[in-house]
Amino acid sequence: MNKVSLGKIVFGSSKKFVFIGGPCVIESEKSALRHAKALCAIAKSLQLSFVFKASYDKANRTSLDAYRGPGIKEGLRILQLVKDECGVPVVSDVHSVADIEQASRVLDIIQIPAFLCRQTDLVVAAARTGKIVNVKKGQFMSPAEVGNIINKVHAQGNKKLLITERGFSFGYNNLVSDFRAIPIVRGLGVPVVFDATHSVQMPGGQGSSSGGKREFIPTLAQCAIAAGADALFCEVHENPAKAKCDGANSLSLKDVKTLLSRLQKIKAIVG
Repeated sequence: MNKVSLGKIVFGSSKKFVFIGGPCVIESEKSALRHAKALCAIAKSLQLSFVFKASYDKANRTSLDAYRGPGIKEGLRILQLVKDECGVPVVSDVHSVADIEQASRVLDIIQIPAFLCRQTDLVVAAARTGKIVNVKKGQFMSPAEVGNIINKVHAQGNKKLLITERGFSFGYNNLVSDFRAIPIVRGLGVPVVFDATHSVQMPGGQGSSSGGKREFIPTLAQCAIAAGADALFCEVHENPAKAKCDGANSLSLKDVKTLLSRLQKIKAIVG
């Protein structure tokens, strides 16, 4: 399998997994810095590699009235501030080819949302930056189909690709995780990230917003690490009930250290 390196961080290590986390969306400069500093401290205490995630624009919200974020200009300014003050890499969703060039100046990892994983122009533009590209596997896509995404990225001369597993649509407003997907995708030669929070999401389950069952986050996360996931992705919020996006499926900040510590023990066994 092709390992992907970001400075001292290695995706694909048999001994350690990488933690990617943060609020679903940037709510404010203070909020982003507060979450980033808290998560950095937790990761450091566990000697765990960490990448901060928060979106500058959530273009795929359920409702027209839903909060989308501060936008690309202000959002990238805040993410650069996080990098400068916390010394941590950052990742954010990019929904448009027009955003790629500007976003690549700040982002260490360019993330392609699940709904856009088959948008060839977007995937190709992200790959051509030479940055690490994290493509979230669509909830409508089988693991074997990921080979087509890999071909699109590798054809641009970019081997720095991550694939995120985030569940598969199972009837209306429900997702199911098939953990066979992790070894299948890894078998295609790319590190796999498991999104434990979107996998418990109930898309559109609250009518004008998505619901979720956050109590199952630990169960799915443990299964994913046991199945060989190279990284864990979690949306984290200090107060999920008041989060402006995806609060119903966000992991509470107070529960992060306990979960990561448990996952390290599992990784040590299966690694």
